[in-house]
Amino acid sequence: MNHTMMSNNLVRSCSLCCRRFNFVQRCSSSTISWESKVVPNDPRKNPDFRPRRIILMRHGQSMGNVDESAYVTTADWRIPLTDLGRKQAKDAGKRLREKICEKDASVVFYYSPYLRTKQTLDEIMPFFDHRKEVVSCLEEPRISEQQIGNFQNVQQVLDAKAERSKFGRFFYRFPSGEAGLDVYSRVSSFIPTMVRDCTQFDIAGHKLDNLNVVIVTHGLALRLFLMRWFQWSVDDFEQSQNPYNCELVTMNKIKDSSGYSWMELEEKDRVSLDLPDTCGVPRNVHLHFEDRCNHS
Repeated sequence: MNHTMMSNNLVRSCSLCCRRFNFVQRCSSSTISWESKVVPNDPRKNPDFRPRRIILMRHGQSMGNVDESAYVTTADWRIPLTDLGRKQAKDAGKRLREKICEKDASVVFYYSPYLRTKQTLDEIMPFFDHRKEVVSCLEEPRISEQQIGNFQNVQQVLDAKAERSKFGRFFYRFPSGEAGLDVYSRVSSFIPTMVRDCTQFDIAGHKLDNLNVVIVTHGLALRLFLMRWFQWSVDDFEQSQNPYNCELVTMNKIKDSSGYSWMELEEKDRVSLDLPDTCGVPRNVHLHFEDRCNHS
């Protein structure tokens, strides 16, 4: 069976768990800024929009990961998982279940519209009670893979990737596709939407301190999400490495005694992504502590 027939069959057979469940839909209220100004000791003027955790995950191993020729006859967004990729996704579901173990935990899922991310999500969903735990499950095109081209010439793509490794991933633009900067821009526009959604879920009664956001995406988009959130430099990004297939990358909410909160990247994930030790905390966190000292 050729790649095109196999992919089309998998598109039709993919269960797409989210369509079966009556999840909360995204609200249409205006976007709330994801960088709130700090007002010491006044929680009314320092709103907390952050969930308990944000867990990012790259999809399982795909046919394209093991065979570049798959892209010749199959559209990138229809490339399926391999058998190993499905096993990786199921194992990730178990690890995700162990991590999100609190009694009152609730979960919001965002996923890329690519077949490989949908199939990854399908393996994860059975580990969660969709009636009691899953608040929402939303397809999000802005966290899709970097666009390299349409049906691709294998050698041209390999040559372009080799050139990219010399030029730099962030600014290199594929001849008929996107630069890393383009992916950064669309991922950046997704973050305020996610913040708005979390705020609306909180208003609806799903407490932020119990809310876990799970984002099933692609390696580059995952790192660019972290770059935007933690204000990495381009050099920091260029130093970083893609996570392994189905690796969980976790951001935890931290609160101080005054109620101020921020997100921190787990240390093991920072090391795994080959990031400097300054890259796991937002660069503006120190401003909060300086402001508190000035008001004390």
